[in-house]
Amino acid sequence: MPELPEVETVRLGLAPAMEGHVLTDVETRRGDLRLPFPAHFVARTKGRRVTRLWRRAKYLLADLDSGETLVIHLGMSGRMSVFAHGKQRRIGSYVYDKAPDGAGQGKHDHVVFETDAPARIIFNDHRRFGLMALVETAHLEQDKMFAGLGVEPLSNVFDTAHLVKMLGGKKTPIKSALLDQRVVAGLGNIYVCEALFRAGISPKRLAGSVSRDRLKPLVAAIKKVLKDAIAAGGSTLRDHAQATGDPGSFQHHFLVYGREGLPCKGKCPGTVKRIVQAGRSTFYCPKCQS
Repeated sequence: MPELPEVETVRLGLAPAMEGHVLTDVETRRGDLRLPFPAHFVARTKGRRVTRLWRRAKYLLADLDSGETLVIHLGMSGRMSVFAHGKQRRIGSYVYDKAPDGAGQGKHDHVVFETDAPARIIFNDHRRFGLMALVETAHLEQDKMFAGLGVEPLSNVFDTAHLVKMLGGKKTPIKSALLDQRVVAGLGNIYVCEALFRAGISPKRLAGSVSRDRLKPLVAAIKKVLKDAIAAGGSTLRDHAQATGDPGSFQHHFLVYGREGLPCKGKCPGTVKRIVQAGRSTFYCPKCQS
């Protein structure tokens, strides 16, 4: 599943073609994704202006001038691709290719948005684990998708004091605690492994036992690895692509994730190990992380 950097990368690529622009046409090519589309989805989105395009955790959010917010989750394999009308063109700081023949008519092209940028935005999802919903913007935070979500890790609210408060007394491993979306929103398996390695903290250490002095560099490591990944366009392991269609490249910079049995990239002569925690693979260096 795309994690925060992948979703943020998609948002950045969509923004020039979507934010501030009118959805001049909307087409759904099936009745559902993971869930059915909202009633009158096309009528409620077509002709609306996107006043703000933002991200909350792993969700893309497009505030509409109707007072509703279009909520998009990419699921396991969802992609949103932007194509320019007529010819390749620059929109904002991005260069978008001309839409190829049949763009939007593929077997897994489930939603097509036309905007007055002008651009065509195609939502493709071959596994159909993604979703699109419409929620009243004023009540967004109370919606079941967002109620209880933790703070954003790239915000100023996410700091050492926050982690001390949220992890105090927890007897679950620090790795599992950081994946809890109530503790911090948007973190996933890849970037938690990478951040723990950068901070030198064992993923097996109980969350409540990590001292304030060790949580401070962990906060910094989380912010840094997320920013590095966003700058690299995210990590493409299977399905992720940027809105321009380009793959991400952060996978080439992993220090531990997916590197079982390979030499540690830290300062020790050890090798990267893999264990399973709560059904998820965890990669770490037993010598560098304690």
